[in-house]
Amino acid sequence: MIREQILAKVDSDYQQFSASLLPTITNILGVRIPALRIMAKQIVKDDWRIYLQQADHEYFEEVMLQGMVIGYAQMDIEERFQYMTDFVPKIDNWSVCDRFCGGLKFTSTHQQPVWEFILPYLSSEHEYEVRFAVVMLLTYYVDEYYIQDVLRHLDRVQHEGYYVKMAVAWAISICYIHLPEPTMHYLQHNQLDRFTYNKALQKIIESYRIDPETKHHIRSMRRK
Repeated sequence: MIREQILAKVDSDYQQFSASLLPTITNILGVRIPALRIMAKQIVKDDWRIYLQQADHEYFEEVMLQGMVIGYAQMDIEERFQYMTDFVPKIDNWSVCDRFCGGLKFTSTHQQPVWEFILPYLSSEHEYEVRFAVVMLLTYYVDEYYIQDVLRHLDRVQHEGYYVKMAVAWAISICYIHLPEPTMHYLQHNQLDRFTYNKALQKIIESYRIDPETKHHIRSMRRK
C-alpha cells in the first residue's frame, strides 16, 4: 500500500534530476521530498511501528520515508535509539544521510545522550555511518559547549571515503561560521589530509557570511 502511494507520486523529470545528484544510486523513482514528508506525517498518525517493521527498502524513496518516520514519530529516547541503530546501516547515499540527521530534532533537547550514541560511528569502517555521525555533529553540536570536542573528533576521523571527507570539510566550515576563533586556532593546528583541509577552506570562502578580507586570508592558508 505504501509502495503504491509512492509509485503514484513518481515524477520522471525529478527522477532524472535526482539521479544526476546521486550518480552511484540506481534505485531512485523520482518522488519529491515534500510529498514524502506528507506521507511520513500521515504514517505517524497511525500504527507507525507496524509500518517500520514491515517497510520495504528496495527503492531510495522507501528508505528516505522510513528515516522521516523515525524523526517524526513520538517515542522515548531509548526506543528512538533502537530505530536509529536499525536504520543507519541502510544509509547508502548522502541525501538519505543528511535528511535523516536533519529530522532527528529531538537531539536539541537530548544532546548528551545523543552525543554518546553517535561517537562510536565516527570510527566505523562504513562510509555512510561515519558521515551520519559527522553530519549529526555539524547539525546539533556547533556551540560553545561542544566546539572543542567537535573539532577534536573531526580531526581524528580516518575514513578515506569521499563523502566522509566532504562532510568533515562541511562541518569545519560550519564551525568557523559560527565560532571563528576556536576554529581558526584549529585550522592552524590540525592533522587533516590536504584534500579535506583545502575543502574546508573552500567551503568557508563560499559562505556569504564571511567578509572579503577574511576570505582573502583564508585563501592564503591553502596547502599546495
